[in-house]
Amino acid sequence: MKVHSKSKQRGITFFGLLFVGTVIALTGVVAAQVFPTMIEYQAITKAVNKAALEGGSVVDIRNSFERMQAIDDFKSVDKKDLEITKEGEKVVVSFSYQREIHLVGPAWLTLKYAGRSK
Repeated sequence: MKVHSKSKQRGITFFGLLFVGTVIALTGVVAAQVFPTMIEYQAITKAVNKAALEGGSVVDIRNSFERMQAIDDFKSVDKKDLEITKEGEKVVVSFSYQREIHLVGPAWLTLKYAGRSK
């Protein structure tokens, strides 16, 4: 006589656990490399906004940005990379740059950042 159990086994196999663990670890490694670039982008945006608010001539805006760059210590955008325009009475400072992160072998992750003052 067979005895039927009403409960079935539940869970994940060892190989399933390895696969999920590997995916989580790889995602964490990539996120750990991307996170500092996001922090740098925020620092650049803050410097651009402050430089645009201070206004003045193009040279004044670039010098203000350079002071903020020295304080926040970012290197992806230099004062000569800024595009300074005027929309009506408002000064608009914009920038764009890209960062590349080496993943493995020939694989690279390219991040393109662009922003402008408010």
